[in-house]
Amino acid sequence: MLGWALTFLIIALIAAALGFGGIAGASAGIAQILFVVFLILFVVAMVARAVRGKPPV
Repeated sequence: MLGWALTFLIIALIAAALGFGGIAGASAGIAQILFVVFLILFVVAMVARAVRGKPPV
């Protein structure tokens, strides 16, 4: 999922450099959403691992 966020971020940067405002904005928005989802899943995984008694990596 983090890979998808990075992909959309790169698309947004390239589109912004070429002057495609709509595409850049949409790609940046998708990248932000995917990044937040990734962070939430990461935190949930760390909490679940701690609850099971394993130390965080």
